[in-house]
Amino acid sequence: MTLRQVVMAFLVFGVVTFAGGAAEKFIVGTDAAYPPFEWVSAKGEIIGFDMDVMRMIAVLEGYEIEIQEIAFDSIIPAVIAGKVDIGASAFTITAERAQVVDFSSPYWTSDQAVLVRADSELNIVTALMPGRKVAAQRGTTGAFWVEDNLIAKGVAVELVLYETYSEAIMDLLAGRLDAVVQDQPAAEQVVLQYPGQITIAGVIKTYEQFGFLVAKGDPKGILPRIERGMQKLKETGAWDNLVAAYFGNPLEVMEAAWAACIDILQVGKDPVGYAACLAQKVKELRK
Repeated sequence: MTLRQVVMAFLVFGVVTFAGGAAEKFIVGTDAAYPPFEWVSAKGEIIGFDMDVMRMIAVLEGYEIEIQEIAFDSIIPAVIAGKVDIGASAFTITAERAQVVDFSSPYWTSDQAVLVRADSELNIVTALMPGRKVAAQRGTTGAFWVEDNLIAKGVAVELVLYETYSEAIMDLLAGRLDAVVQDQPAAEQVVLQYPGQITIAGVIKTYEQFGFLVAKGDPKGILPRIERGMQKLKETGAWDNLVAAYFGNPLEVMEAAWAACIDILQVGKDPVGYAACLAQKVKELRK
């Protein structure tokens, strides 16, 4: 065998080995305590709108993902440090965050909602008056809004920061807080979880846009894949089916639908069929 033949054989072998080897894997960091975007089901599965978008795009674009639970305010530092490849946790796209990470195009638009106990008789004005104890999750735009629009302007509310919104909701129910400020879709989910106990006192129009995020400069070339994947989901109707399944429905219904349909995605590798199954199953369970 000539030297050229040896080199060619090596190159061919390398291509075959690469093609037959394990698919690329990216680590997705999320704070799985924020339904309907991400949460841990009763069976211990990390599910939600963001998580399914990540799983479906991975199938469409030919890579694998590993989902890791991380405290919300630690996700961006983990992405910067290279410990996590993608941040998917209902992140609002802000100029400050965009200085240190790169965002996908927006995939959701939200305002901030003010949650109070249903028996409190508070409205959006009285819930945010001086002396009130107002909560938000650490590192969120809900917390930033309270700091920038109330405290910085001399409105002496007491801002209480939590590691998760779930903890804040428990303290609101227990009477240890007057209000919780969080994204409207998540707030609406809380009202579904605690009917007659928690209500939305009002909505603050912030027009925030959510995006998935990666390291600055996108060194692994992930963002074009996310963009293509989102476009494919929208073109096939899968995106609309995900929205229908995940927004405005009780957690137990979404969890049952997910368990019934997930094999279509994970085994059958059929994102469109999975999303259609999910939406149909939710509809059946709500009857």
